[in-house]
Amino acid sequence: MVEVVGSGSRVPAIIKILTEFFGKEPRRTMNASECVSRGCALQCAILSPTFKVREFQVHESFPFSISLAWKGAASDGQNGGAENQQSTIVFPKGNPIPSIKALTFYRSGTFSVDVQYADVTELQAPPKISTYTIGPFQSSKGERAKLKVKVRLNLHGIVSVESATLLEEDEIEVPVSKEQSEETIDMDTDKAPASGDSSDAAGTNNGAPESADKPVQMETDTKAEAPKKKVKKTNVPLSELVYGALQSVDVQKAVEKEFEMALQDRVMEETKDKKNAVESYVYDMRNKLSDKYQEYIIDSEREAFLATLQEVEDWLYEDGEDETKGVYLAKLEELKKVGDPVEVRYKESMERGPVIDQLGYCINSYREAAVSNDPKFDHIELAEKQKVLNECVEAEAWLREKKQQQDSLPKYATPALLSADVTRKAESLDKFCRPIMTKPKPAKAEVPPAKGEATDEGKSEPQPPASDEPMETEETSQDSA
Repeated sequence: MVEVVGSGSRVPAIIKILTEFFGKEPRRTMNASECVSRGCALQCAILSPTFKVREFQVHESFPFSISLAWKGAASDGQNGGAENQQSTIVFPKGNPIPSIKALTFYRSGTFSVDVQYADVTELQAPPKISTYTIGPFQSSKGERAKLKVKVRLNLHGIVSVESATLLEEDEIEVPVSKEQSEETIDMDTDKAPASGDSSDAAGTNNGAPESADKPVQMETDTKAEAPKKKVKKTNVPLSELVYGALQSVDVQKAVEKEFEMALQDRVMEETKDKKNAVESYVYDMRNKLSDKYQEYIIDSEREAFLATLQEVEDWLYEDGEDETKGVYLAKLEELKKVGDPVEVRYKESMERGPVIDQLGYCINSYREAAVSNDPKFDHIELAEKQKVLNECVEAEAWLREKKQQQDSLPKYATPALLSADVTRKAESLDKFCRPIMTKPKPAKAEVPPAKGEATDEGKSEPQPPASDEPMETEETSQDSA
């Protein structure tokens, strides 16, 4: 059964190729456009913790019968080492996937098993799928070894021999416990018999006569355990030969070729990105030169730069249509040598005002704190406050000078006052003044009490004077009564 899905299955040529390959007409019982998307959406909803859907159980089955074939050793009654071909169906048609089956073999040396289709009439393909060679291995007892071979049919419908394990049973000898305790039975346990009546010391035990020559021996409750069997498992090496598959050398060449193509794709993607970057820079800079960058570049330089941008645009659609990544990168750097200074001048003009205000606020805050009469600053020495005032005056003078220089320059000139310099000046002023103005007040020293003065805790209660007369208790009062 062949079912076609997807929009591409509507092409008549594809249906013709599929029919010739499978030898049967493909079926169209499902919606070719929606079945895949609906199934994917349902699976996403099942996996998502947000949605709650009905429980669906999907049972997948394999459409072909898979058998395992091997050469079995002849029975002991036959002469020679003749071998006969044997096979068994491991995965019958309709077997659920994934699935694992285990087979047991008794072999004395390396052997091979073939994985093949059980019914070649079900498909137009060679019957043999793969051959697995299991071994070498050696039994410790010199007899035919017992091996367990696991065959897997994975989720993708691929059959393979997963592992081979050598099973050996070892008998562990457990020592039998036959400890005996010797006890002398005396009927009269209250006292020892007299020396003259030693012959009567043995007596009887429940009417059974006992010998007086030796003490009676009693066996303890012991059980003789049978020898235990321990199964030793050893993994046996196996090699795989898949018919129609690539050899390891060819696989390595294919992997290297894949890496080369991936590298080419990455280079092509990066080249395309650089080309798009040049094109975007041309369009963006052209618009800004006619708008917000107009005052930050001389008219003659602006006209020349616009002409250069037009030339680069024409080059992109003509000779530069298919250039390398390095050529596009060099072209972009050439344009930025002219455009970056204009962009810097505009950026400095926009950022200069806020950072100047920030520095002015920092100067005024520390100056007001240094001349303030607030009691929280009384513990700071005058010399320290004077240092803060001097630092504020120096920062204000620097800012005033730089600001005058900047105001005298046109917007298209190189800036004399950079926003980064103003930010560093504010940070330097804050780093110098903050430790002084935030110095904590010294703690008050505790005055120890003078000698002879007792604290409230040290005062004791007055004690009554001692008396020589004895204290009258209840006993003395009763006696006197």
